[in-house]
Amino acid sequence: MTDSGRGRGRPRDATISDRALAATRELLVERGFEATTIQAVAAHSGVHSSALYRRWPSRIELIAEATFPGLDESAVRPTGELRADLRRFVRVYVSAFTTPAARAAAAGLLAYNRSSSRPRPPELNLRVSARPQFQEILRAAPPGSIDPAVDPDDAFDMLLGAILTRVLLPGATARRTPVDRTVDLMIRMLEPR
Repeated sequence: MTDSGRGRGRPRDATISDRALAATRELLVERGFEATTIQAVAAHSGVHSSALYRRWPSRIELIAEATFPGLDESAVRPTGELRADLRRFVRVYVSAFTTPAARAAAAGLLAYNRSSSRPRPPELNLRVSARPQFQEILRAAPPGSIDPAVDPDDAFDMLLGAILTRVLLPGATARRTPVDRTVDLMIRMLEPR
């Protein structure tokens, strides 16, 4: 009699993904985007490259998951207080982009996305963009606090632009603006005229 709850073959090693993601982050910081290949991750993590390819179809997906695992849902869950929710969202989002591995990967991922003819999987775009979490914050805002003529996607694009400029081009701006300043500007854009 066979155990119907058990799959064929060896049990899946639950540590493979964790080891590969950690190795990817380390390689990005130590050697850079171009040197972070599937083969380099395999050698650094002790995980066979075929096991990596079973989990990630390319190094781009591996790098994106390692550097932008998605925002912690509990950290950005809306409370209904727009200013506090936006402040928390911006802080979490900025911190996601400012890890050493994310800094090392961001420009390469953007360049790949711009030059590649292959569309990225939608779940990858959502993980990097956090657009749905931003929209939840706007939906939870008190009635009348957001101008209905403001397109939430436009507001998010402006916020993303500000965050990417802050992270990728810190020398391009002559001053460091605090998160609260970004939130103030976002509130002005959203509030009814």
